[in-house]
Amino acid sequence: MVDESAEVFDDLYLGIRAGGALRKQRRGEPLTTEEQEAIGRWQRLSTFRKAFAIGAFAIGTFGLGFTLGGLIFGRRRKAA
Repeated sequence: MVDESAEVFDDLYLGIRAGGALRKQRRGEPLTTEEQEAIGRWQRLSTFRKAFAIGAFAIGTFGLGFTLGGLIFGRRRKAA
């Protein structure tokens, strides 16, 4: 279980690095060796692991935003 959760975070971090490298590549900037390696590793990753990493990021972001939004913008009921 611990290894699986660590892999999800590794995949998520790899996706973020690869996304930044792809954005840099689209702008025509030269890539470092680490960025090229990140793109290659992300492309070799299975579709399931990519989807799981992206889904985990989306759910975590939504959950954090929902919680903070409720705390900041939520209205408290007055005691009757």
